[in-house]
Amino acid sequence: MTNLTTKLALATLIGAGLVVGGTVEAAPKKGGILNYVVGSKIPSYDGHKETTFGMIHPIRPYYSTLIRVNPDNPASPTDFVCDVCVGDVPKGEEGGTKFTFKIRKDVEFHDGTPMTAQDVKATMDKIIFPPKGIPSARKAFFKAVASITAPDDETVIFKLAFPTGTFIPALALPFNFIYSKKDLDTHGYTWHQKNVNGTGAFKFVQHQKGSFVEGVRNASYHHKGKPYLDGIKAISAPKLAVRVQAIRGDRASIEFRGFPPKHRDDLVKALGNKITVQESDWNCVLMFAPNHKVKPFDDPRVRRALTYAVDRHGGSKYLSRIAIVKTVGGIVFPNHPFAANEAELSKLAGYSKDIGASRAEAKKLLAAAGVPNLKFVLNNRGVDQPYKVVGTWLIDQWKKVGMKVTQRVQPSPPFYATLRKKKDFDVSIDFNCQSVINPIADITKFLTTAGNNYSAGGDAKADAIYEKLLRSADPKEQRAMIRQYEKRVIDDAMVAAITLWWYKINPHRSYVKGWKIAPSHYLNQHLDNIWLDK
Repeated sequence: MTNLTTKLALATLIGAGLVVGGTVEAAPKKGGILNYVVGSKIPSYDGHKETTFGMIHPIRPYYSTLIRVNPDNPASPTDFVCDVCVGDVPKGEEGGTKFTFKIRKDVEFHDGTPMTAQDVKATMDKIIFPPKGIPSARKAFFKAVASITAPDDETVIFKLAFPTGTFIPALALPFNFIYSKKDLDTHGYTWHQKNVNGTGAFKFVQHQKGSFVEGVRNASYHHKGKPYLDGIKAISAPKLAVRVQAIRGDRASIEFRGFPPKHRDDLVKALGNKITVQESDWNCVLMFAPNHKVKPFDDPRVRRALTYAVDRHGGSKYLSRIAIVKTVGGIVFPNHPFAANEAELSKLAGYSKDIGASRAEAKKLLAAAGVPNLKFVLNNRGVDQPYKVVGTWLIDQWKKVGMKVTQRVQPSPPFYATLRKKKDFDVSIDFNCQSVINPIADITKFLTTAGNNYSAGGDAKADAIYEKLLRSADPKEQRAMIRQYEKRVIDDAMVAAITLWWYKINPHRSYVKGWKIAPSHYLNQHLDNIWLDK
C-alpha cells in the first residue's frame, strides 16, 4: 500500500468529532417532540435545487434517499448504507461502470402511494439530466453517469461512461430526495419547491412562514421501530442570540448547524452537565465570487487583486474566536490527503504570510487594470454566522489596499435569487458547503458548467484539467492534478476565492440522544435515530 493510499484509508477516521459531557446511552425511549432552532429562512423545499442548511434542517426529515451515510458513523467518507434500497450498497460491475440497486417493497409516500424503482429513476433523472430551465445544484457530481434504467419496479441500474470513485459518495448526498414520479408527471418539476410528499421518518404537517415547520411520526416508515420521536418542530430563529437563549432556556433542545466558541463556553458555564457539546472539522468553506459579467471583474487582474488583499492567516487567529470559521486552506477539505499543505498553499495568490507583499501586489494589479480606487458593493446573506461577520471583515481587508466597499445584506430567499437568477451583484459572498467528504466531486463548484458556480464565469483550462482528473484512478496523479486545477481556479483565473474553512460546534441538551455529529451540517439530518432521555 502506498503512503498516499494509507493516508486515504486513515482519512476515513478524520473529523469523527469530540464529545464533551457525553455519557453511555441506554436503550432508546419512544415519544416526545424534538424542538430545534434553524438560523435561516427556507428558500424553497426542493432538495435538488437548494444548497442550504436552511432547507435541509427543516425539510430533510420528510424525505428518504436511495443510500445514505451510516447514521452510526457519519464522520466516515466511505461508510454508506441503503435507505430505500435492499442489502449492501453495490460495489459495481463491469469494471465499476454498472451499479444495480434492488429497491424495497415496503416504502410508501406520505400520500399513501407505494414507492417503486420508477420513482427512484424519475428522481435521479431530474437530478442528473434535468430538463432545460430546471435547476440541479449537483448535476456536475454525476458527470460519469451515462444512463439510468428501471427494468422493473424493484430494480434501478446506473451505467457509467467511465469508472469513478465519486459516484457512490455523490449518490449518498442528503439532498437527493426521492420524489414521486406521479407528482413529477402530474404537477411538474417545480411542484416540490412549495409542496412536500416524501417517504421519510416524519410526515409534514404545516409550515408557518417565519415561525416553524412541524412534522409527526410516520407510522409506516420503512425502517422498522423508527423514528423514536412522536414529532419534530423546526423553529425559525435567524438571530444567533435567539437560538442560544432558546437552548439555554430549554425552549429548544439543539441547533444542528453550529455555534461560535464563546456561546459554547457560555452555555457550558450556565448549564453544566445539562449540556453536551459535540465538535468536528467542517466540510464547508466561505468564499467570495466576483461577477465575471460585470466590469471591471471581467478582468482577472482585478479578481486576483481581491484575493491578494485578504490576510487569511491573521483572519484565522481573529475570526476563530468570534465566528464558526477557523482553518486556512485551499479548495479541498483541509484534513484530507488531497488538500494542499502549507508549502503548497503559500505559493497561491493571497496565501503568503507576508501580507505586506501581497497587498502591494494587489495595488499593482488594480493600477494596471485602471481601477486603483476600486468601488463596489458586496452582496451578502442575512445570516450572522459566519456570513455577516466574515463579510464585515472582508470589507476591512479590501479597504487596506484602497478599495471602497459597501455591503448589501439580504435575507436568504432574495440572496439566492441574486446568485441564481438576477446576477445583479459586483462581488458576492459565496460558499462551498458539502456533505460527504468527496474532494473530486466537491471541487466541481468552480467548473464553468456547475449549477452552483455563481460567478457567471469559469476557466477553460481548469475545465480541461478536471476532465482528466475525473478519469484518473491513481491517487498520486489525482492529487497532482488537483493542485493544477486549484492554481487555475483560485489564482491564475481567480474564478472565485476561498476565505476560511468552518469549524463545527454543536452544544445540545444532554437529554438529546442518538444524534452524532458529522463533518457537515447537512449529514445525519433525517432524525430517525434521535430519542429523548426525559
